Amino acid sequence: MTELFLRKFTPYAVAFLSAFALTLLLVPLVRILNMRLGMVDKPDPRRINKVPVPRGGGIALIAGLLITYSLLVVFYDAIPCGIGVGGGVYWKYVVISLFVGLVGFCDDLYGMKPHIKLLGQVVAGVLVWWWADLGFHRLCPSIPGALDGFLTVFWIVGAINAFNLIDGLDGLASGLALIAAVGMGGALLLTNASVSVFFYFALAGALLAFLRYNYNPATIFLGDSGSMFIGFTLAFLPLASQASNSFLVSVGVPLLSMGVPIFDVFLAILRRSVRYVLSKRDAKSAGNGKIMTADIDHLHHRILRSVDLSQKKAAWILYVIAAFLVSFGLLGVFVESRAAGVWIAAFSVAVVVAVRDMARIELFDLGRLAKAFAHDRSVGHRRKIANLRIPITLAADVTLLVIIFFFSVWMLRVNIGKITFRVGMPIMVSSVFVMLVVCKTYVTAWARAMSSNYLRLLFACVGGSVMGGVAIYYSPFYNYQLKALVVNYAALTFIALSIIRLLRSVVRDVLYVLDRSRLKNRTDVSRVLVYGSGLRYRAFRRELVRSASSNSRVIVGIVDDDLLLKGLYIGGIKIIGPLSAAPGAIRELNADSFVVACDITEERMEVVRSMLRDSGVKISKFYLNEIPVENPKKENQGEAK
Repeated sequence: MTELFLRKFTPYAVAFLSAFALTLLLVPLVRILNMRLGMVDKPDPRRINKVPVPRGGGIALIAGLLITYSLLVVFYDAIPCGIGVGGGVYWKYVVISLFVGLVGFCDDLYGMKPHIKLLGQVVAGVLVWWWADLGFHRLCPSIPGALDGFLTVFWIVGAINAFNLIDGLDGLASGLALIAAVGMGGALLLTNASVSVFFYFALAGALLAFLRYNYNPATIFLGDSGSMFIGFTLAFLPLASQASNSFLVSVGVPLLSMGVPIFDVFLAILRRSVRYVLSKRDAKSAGNGKIMTADIDHLHHRILRSVDLSQKKAAWILYVIAAFLVSFGLLGVFVESRAAGVWIAAFSVAVVVAVRDMARIELFDLGRLAKAFAHDRSVGHRRKIANLRIPITLAADVTLLVIIFFFSVWMLRVNIGKITFRVGMPIMVSSVFVMLVVCKTYVTAWARAMSSNYLRLLFACVGGSVMGGVAIYYSPFYNYQLKALVVNYAALTFIALSIIRLLRSVVRDVLYVLDRSRLKNRTDVSRVLVYGSGLRYRAFRRELVRSASSNSRVIVGIVDDDLLLKGLYIGGIKIIGPLSAAPGAIRELNADSFVVACDITEERMEVVRSMLRDSGVKISKFYLNEIPVENPKKENQGEAK
């Protein structure tokens, strides 16, 4: 038994230990060489390191991994050379990976323009698809060739940039790559694809050896040569080892294993694109207007700021997140029959974490961009909006009505055949659409809509659904559960159309929540306690939203004399109690400003002044009153008489 165990696992140990040993020896030599070549990262405002550190250490990782594994392939028969798909593919991987490493090394040594580096990455992706004949066609044989090529290049380039961008803390990229390699290799072991696992063991050994020197405090950095090589390798291996009908192992687990770097690169593209548009509209906006220029808002930068600039803590937080995602992926492989439930749970957790992380920066910038378009008063902009508003609204409503119809039919378990497409759908959609036109919903200013406007919308949805139901009933193709269809369609259309028309108000409220989240923990903003929670308060809050990009005030609490409101929340802000609770609230919330946002008499205003005299806060009143204005024309007529 022991002999069988040793015979089975010795090749794995040899692959791991040989790559580990050679990389461990090469890193100090490469460090000395790179220092002599001047490849050193010196401290600057964007970099984390406080002392000069040699970069380009990825050369040692590349050499340690490829030299040892190539020798094992040639001289050690127990280790296959094909990474699971035949001997030739491994040697093609060696050539392409060396090309990727060379592009990264040139960037480390000379500094390349971003678009030149991107071109090299695209060339590598094309070589993988065209020369190595790898792609998603092995997983899905029916995929068109052009689409397969595009997806393959996108996958390779995306993974390379994911690890290139995440390499900003000591040991971060190498540690995440180690976790990813273990996760992908583990998924193959669980599916009995042990032939494909040897290279993962060698990769893990080389990464662990490099991490010995790269972990905080790092004495050498991966550089672009190492981070690009890691990203390429982790994208190449799933393509090489994938088999038909193994989507979870071939795509799912690799996506989760590289989840942290992939999420970071997605945020970077979104953030820089939005700031690029903002910079074109306003030169004072955040960002320098260049999408491919580095910034200091990556995941590791944010976490680093939240843990008092402790690189070890920040790196371990991201390690734990990556390990958590890998565990979900492996659990899905292990319980394949229930993998859908596992993935839904993982997706739900990921969405919550993603939204929380995006809220302070990306979503806020998106809100600023939406506000900039909404409040643009230039004639040309408003003419474009006026010309596009009706066609876009009509197209969106018709599309939504079609989707809701098929969803309603699906809920009733009705077979969706040609009759549904040719008769049922056109009748219901056109009936509701005609009622929307008749009820004048397309000439309503929904940004300022009242309850009566939504009653009209409800009448249009119900009336149109009933008309459509009657028409279907008397058609020769009637085969629906008509009452249920009419009720479902009327309810769903009203809900969906109302949500679309409420979108502007929702965006305004979300923007305020994001702005408040951004400001509430800062020490350089004014903290406002508001008196009153009625219409004036909402108007005051709307004014803060309008100036969100330059706002320096945040509402921290509300006082209101209605005792029934005490302890409740409005827009996430707590109503602390009546006016008598204001002095204590000011001390507790560290407020420095008090805004009266309700209609009170001068006697009541004097009570406010006397009550807050010792608190030292600034008191102001937000007005929302009708003021009579004399008519100059009448005065002139009077003078004439």
